[in-house]
Amino acid sequence: MSAPDFTIGIEEEYLLVDPVTRDIARDPPADLVAQTEEALAARGMPGQVSPEFLRAQIEVQTRVCTSVADARAQLVTLRKTVAEVAARHGLAPIAASTHPFAEWRGIGATDRERYRALERDLQGVGRRLVICGLHVHVGIADEELRVDLMNQAGYFLPHLLALSTSSPFWRGEDTGLASYRVAIFNELPRTGLPDHFESWGEYRRQVDRLVAAGLIDDASKLWWDIRPSARFPTLEMRVTDMCTSLDHAISIAALYRSLISMLWRLKTANQRWRIYPHMLVKENRWRAQRYGTDEGLVDFGKGQIVPVADLVEEMIALVRADAERLGCLAEVEAVRNILRDGTSAHRQRRAFAKAVAAGADKPQALAAVVDDLIAGTVAGL
Repeated sequence: MSAPDFTIGIEEEYLLVDPVTRDIARDPPADLVAQTEEALAARGMPGQVSPEFLRAQIEVQTRVCTSVADARAQLVTLRKTVAEVAARHGLAPIAASTHPFAEWRGIGATDRERYRALERDLQGVGRRLVICGLHVHVGIADEELRVDLMNQAGYFLPHLLALSTSSPFWRGEDTGLASYRVAIFNELPRTGLPDHFESWGEYRRQVDRLVAAGLIDDASKLWWDIRPSARFPTLEMRVTDMCTSLDHAISIAALYRSLISMLWRLKTANQRWRIYPHMLVKENRWRAQRYGTDEGLVDFGKGQIVPVADLVEEMIALVRADAERLGCLAEVEAVRNILRDGTSAHRQRRAFAKAVAAGADKPQALAAVVDDLIAGTVAGL
């Protein structure tokens, strides 16, 4: 079996905020995306920015990359350019999956037919969708292999979510969850863990039945935590929150890429990762959503809760050979820094607590969280 390319592509979504009020930008310029596209084209990076469902969102995409280092270099330019163009209009991007205090009411959808159709279909569920995510594509040309690895990779998705959490606040309240984004997203149809498919043919038959019934236009309306991309020959991981720290995002992307490579390597040796029932994996998904990295996940082989730090060390050991071959071992090992520094959810709660300790009231403390997110989004670029 010839090795897949294991190319990598990363998509990031940002919320646009007003640095004065710290609220979400309620009326961003209609041509802000076009201006960002023009600025990126001047830097030799055309076609790598697009609007998102809400006018207050903007999405960037790397090109197909053969190395994680290349993906990181592109994201540096993409984040910087979005920040520079937004600043012309008195705005700033934040890389987080929710805004700390914004009300979702009155945040308008982007004026495109695709988004208008989504708004009509999803109604109140869609209007609350003020969330952003990190999506990572890994190139796998063989369709049968893509589905087989998707089935096996589901076990690791809660681990990746735990490392990425960035949405503890919602409408001015600490939700008690590390990733409230997942709770919002779960309200949509066709989300969560994908079903188990025996073959690419079975997957396509189920998609075609939904399309034939008029329920979806195409497979892009399957918003699973991991899916075969509807546009590219890739396996797209979508479970993760948007990371405020670019280095954290890159480490998670490198780890996902290496995990997929590891599963393929097992397959070439006539082995495979055990596929656990969704009932069990969903328990870990909930623990990641609720606690992030703080309370551990279940090791189903041991039948007990294990600290996330221990699971991270196990994953690094599992994928070491793959990360070395793919040239991203340093980025994978840097996942340890997420545990050392905390995720964005930790960072936001620390910023809130620090402001309160300094005498701030609740609105002022939430504003301090936004300020910290603005700074963290462009830190080190």
